Amino acid sequence: MINKQKIYVAGPYTKGDVILNIREAVLEANTLLEYGFIPFVPHLTGFWHFLCPNNYSTWLDYDAEWLKSCRAVLRLDGESAGAELELQMAD
Repeated sequence: MINKQKIYVAGPYTKGDVILNIREAVLEANTLLEYGFIPFVPHLTGFWHFLCPNNYSTWLDYDAEWLKSCRAVLRLDGESAGAELELQMAD
């Protein structure tokens, strides 16, 4: 049963291996989905960026809009200035 509560998944993207970071975020999001949440995975914009590059501030603005509609943030382990900024924006 989906409870329709949106959860923003924040964690490392550029620190370390980008593909492994995306994988980790998607796996965690899948677990949230199995529990009935609606996860938002900003890491997936990496594929979008590959096809249609945008500057960093565009992606931050995009993420900030999604943060406004999410009930909570799941902070993944690992160093990430971007994820820390996302936590600050969520407050």
